[in-house]
Amino acid sequence: MAEQDSSQERSEEATLKRRQDARDKGDIARSKELNTTAVLLAGSSGLLIFGDTIAGGMAGMMRFNFVLSRDDAFDVNLMADHLGSSINHGLMSLSPVFVMLVIAALVGPIALGGWSMSGKALIPKGERMNPISGLKRMFSARALVELVKSIAKFLLVASLAILILHVSTPNILAIGKREALGAMATAVSVVGWAGLGLSATMILISLIDVPYQLWDHSRKLKMTKQEVKDEMKNTEGKPEVKTRIRQLQNELSQRRMMSAVPEADVVITNPEHFAVALKYNSDNMGAPVVLAKGADFVAQKIREIANANDVTVLEAPPLARAIFYSTEIDHEIPAGLYVAVAQVLAYVFQLRRFRQGKAKNPGVFPNVPIPENLRRDE
Repeated sequence: MAEQDSSQERSEEATLKRRQDARDKGDIARSKELNTTAVLLAGSSGLLIFGDTIAGGMAGMMRFNFVLSRDDAFDVNLMADHLGSSINHGLMSLSPVFVMLVIAALVGPIALGGWSMSGKALIPKGERMNPISGLKRMFSARALVELVKSIAKFLLVASLAILILHVSTPNILAIGKREALGAMATAVSVVGWAGLGLSATMILISLIDVPYQLWDHSRKLKMTKQEVKDEMKNTEGKPEVKTRIRQLQNELSQRRMMSAVPEADVVITNPEHFAVALKYNSDNMGAPVVLAKGADFVAQKIREIANANDVTVLEAPPLARAIFYSTEIDHEIPAGLYVAVAQVLAYVFQLRRFRQGKAKNPGVFPNVPIPENLRRDE
């Protein structure tokens, strides 16, 4: 990538290569607020969906730990096994919520910028340890935006948390008056609804943060006009190199075309400006095919090769021009020229038999009809 020139305005949208290079380096749009929202929603939803199961599991674990005989309490080995069973029981009770949290933690980051695994993002960079660069980042516009976001997030979340606590106060106070299972269920429900309420606040923040992150990432990737030109040059090659490649391709194509002229049944000429070589085989061709065509010098070479290989050269200016302009090499002639070309081939085959002494002289080749839509003037 070309060196960035700070003196030029970055007015051009990033090219596909620029975006792909940034993605390869791990530089993609991310929103921490969206990730936090996904985790909060998953956790609170899990508590509300599996609340009864979690409360039952926690109550059973408490009974299992509180109902101990005196001998069991003083048995060190038994207490270690007891602790392990309690931990396993607690993890099994909370496992549905943990699974939802793990899924949210994976889906949240890729929901915005997609999946990206890049080791380049982990490579240490000297500029990150530069105190001056660090100060610039601390007092940059991005840092100011992050500060405003943090303050707004704190105020919104704190306000809603106070409101939730105020509304949930009766349920929270009632927990102490209930039996273990009922208290557990109420506690899980209160925590789940509180988390869902806080998630609603985070959704509002994410709706503001996600478009900003997309815009900011696009802005950072913008390029100057010179960078776009340099990238195009590096990607597609220098103009003189591309011109030389096209020349070589044209030369190769012409050599291949010229090598097919000896196989033609007839070469139709203008007589000097245009020449087209045709071949027809009723066994494997639906219509006559153009083996070669050319104008001026190329037309002259086609005529020379045809004469050197005893291929009939026939002058039919209107037909030569019509075929030259309407048909590509190795393609069949258009349907509008079937009648005219059929007359040409019939004349050529009769002329060939005459030269072999097997037929009469066909005489001078007559004019053939050319449809108006295919007729081309000089």
